[in-house]
Amino acid sequence: MRPQNPPVAVAFMLTATAFIAATMLFAKSLGTETLGPPLHPLQISHGRFLFAFLTIATMAAVLRPRISRPHFGLHIGRTLFGWGGVTLMFAAVAYIPLSDATAISFLNPVFGMLLAIPLLGERVGPWRWFAAFTALLGALVLLRPGPDSFQLAGLLALGAAVVMGMELIFIKKLANREGPFQILLVNNTIGLVIATVAVLPVWVMPTPAQWAALAGLGMLMAAAQACFVNAMARADASFITPFSYITLVFASLYDLLIFDVVPDAVSISGAAIILGGASLLAWRERRAKAAS
Repeated sequence: MRPQNPPVAVAFMLTATAFIAATMLFAKSLGTETLGPPLHPLQISHGRFLFAFLTIATMAAVLRPRISRPHFGLHIGRTLFGWGGVTLMFAAVAYIPLSDATAISFLNPVFGMLLAIPLLGERVGPWRWFAAFTALLGALVLLRPGPDSFQLAGLLALGAAVVMGMELIFIKKLANREGPFQILLVNNTIGLVIATVAVLPVWVMPTPAQWAALAGLGMLMAAAQACFVNAMARADASFITPFSYITLVFASLYDLLIFDVVPDAVSISGAAIILGGASLLAWRERRAKAAS
């Protein structure tokens, strides 16, 4: 076990947030006409897993980590939901601002908490229910429920948060069973198989610029996962997880610089409400862990 080093953990997490927001930027560029004819979300997620696998497999060949027998049932479940969530998110960012999609994605721990009640038998107290309600209220604000402003694509991001919340159930079951690097390697290997089968009906030849963006997306995702694992290894999850919300700052900055999109008052309000609920949930998790 690595020694605790909170400053280094924060540096790793902030780097991960910058990389994750950049993957969303690449996905938006690939899903619109920025780099050529828009690619199908299934093809974008295939590129994400292909190049992430190549990156992690190269690291494995160099580092030669010890691999124990993986629990393939849990890995397949985790990867299937992870692939589904990523694909839905890539579909969403083609139509709504990166900041809105990123903010809605922060609901996945909320849905993970709700799903853990029937699937893991966890008990949820009033503060956690209040945090979940607050975050969901923020999502409702971002969806702009009105005949002239409703964001249908926002439902794709909401669906992604639900599916990735289910992924968290499998991640909890995998925790402490296997090493972080092994989990990344197995996850991206299975993900590549699933994504390859799914993309066959819609695959088209990307342009050179799109190939470069797909490679950048996959490699940045692998780098983000590595930074995230290193951050979690150097500090308590309850301390380091709230720093992941900085992803929203990077997403808004990239959207402004590349697509000239400025978050409006509704986007800022909805994001603030979601972050408030998510932060309250993280605080309660920390208090509960300290008391146990």
